[in-house]
Amino acid sequence: MNWDKSEKLFGRAQELIPGGVNSPVRAFGAVGRHPFFVERAQGPWLYDADGNQYLDYVCSWGPGILGHAHPRVIEAVQKACANGLTFGAPTAKEVELAELIHTCVPDVEMVRLVSSGTEAVMSAVRAARGFTGREKIIKFAGNYHGHADGLLVKAGSGLMTQSVPDSAGVPAGYAASTLTAVYNDEASVRTLLEEHHGQVAAIVVEPVAANMGVVVPKKGFLEFLRRITKEQGTILIFDEVITGFRLALGGASQYTGVQADLHTFGKIVGGGMPLAAYGGRRDIMSCVAPLGQVYQAGTLSGNPVAVTAGIETLKILIEDTGIYERIDRRAQTLAAAFQNAGLTVNRAGSLLSAFFTPGFGEKAGRVENYEDACACDTKAFAAYFNSMLNRGIYVAPSQFEAMFVSDAHTDALIKMTCEVIAEECS
Repeated sequence: MNWDKSEKLFGRAQELIPGGVNSPVRAFGAVGRHPFFVERAQGPWLYDADGNQYLDYVCSWGPGILGHAHPRVIEAVQKACANGLTFGAPTAKEVELAELIHTCVPDVEMVRLVSSGTEAVMSAVRAARGFTGREKIIKFAGNYHGHADGLLVKAGSGLMTQSVPDSAGVPAGYAASTLTAVYNDEASVRTLLEEHHGQVAAIVVEPVAANMGVVVPKKGFLEFLRRITKEQGTILIFDEVITGFRLALGGASQYTGVQADLHTFGKIVGGGMPLAAYGGRRDIMSCVAPLGQVYQAGTLSGNPVAVTAGIETLKILIEDTGIYERIDRRAQTLAAAFQNAGLTVNRAGSLLSAFFTPGFGEKAGRVENYEDACACDTKAFAAYFNSMLNRGIYVAPSQFEAMFVSDAHTDALIKMTCEVIAEECS
């Protein structure tokens, strides 16, 4: 493949944009190359500035559950644009989207629309603190909840570590209120709650982790979090920016059978547009201004164009009940191909990751937490990424990101991908 135009665009971008990209993983640094620049997308395909075509398993990091440029979504958005791009005032569509979210996830009794997943999680944490009157929160090593100051906290080698900011520019005081536990480790959570008894406002967790690669919760882990948070008067927040409306129409609550107090949604809920949401129990959400004293606002919150894309996407998912069965089955087929090639595979619905763990085949290690993920062979992953890209298949350019299957990935395309996996990974 030729990437001359992308190389020139990247050179220009580096002059004015930090690292040449507007989100770090797009720089392709982990796979030892420069990024290609996308020109357009349709269905399961991406087309770059040089005219190269790629079968896309990144799906814009999750929103593309229907594939790119779904005709119904595009038509609805185009009509919405003709009426104006932003009003800074309430619209009927905001109410309609809120009603659809509640219909899909009934334990979301009230919801507030925002513009990004980071904003949604930051606001949910603030609501939990305002409701409980407590300051500390517990998160899990390897769970990413956006780039708000208090959530950029590094985990160490032990079960728990002293909270250290994971980014320059984050005051230590912000990080001090964030306690880090080990995903899938009940004892680490118990210890933190005992050491900080009566001080923890919320436990925030990805119900299926998807930012250290896909890591599924062990049997009983989410149930344990639900039980112990109720005992401690602590709010349980499911960060469903990725899992919301992907694992199932009802998100993690439906998929796992565990209900959280608050949920955050992004990606699919906006149909590919910059939109996110947080919501949950009515008594907690009633603390949010203007009803309560927890302040949160946004000029573009509930943007009419973004809301339109979200409404149309959710309507399609509600109407076509076979989508989730199809994408689950196709992801299962991909997972089997990776396993047959000797890789460790974690999967939850249409989310999956192939890990280059120490060992091979039956001797390959499990990936159950952040420490396991960090032990993977990133050089082997980079070689795999580049070989797949050269074959016209685009997977996430990091060992620690998920692979997404959309409804646009036909059985024939899945079969073709499995053949390439067998050739490139075995």
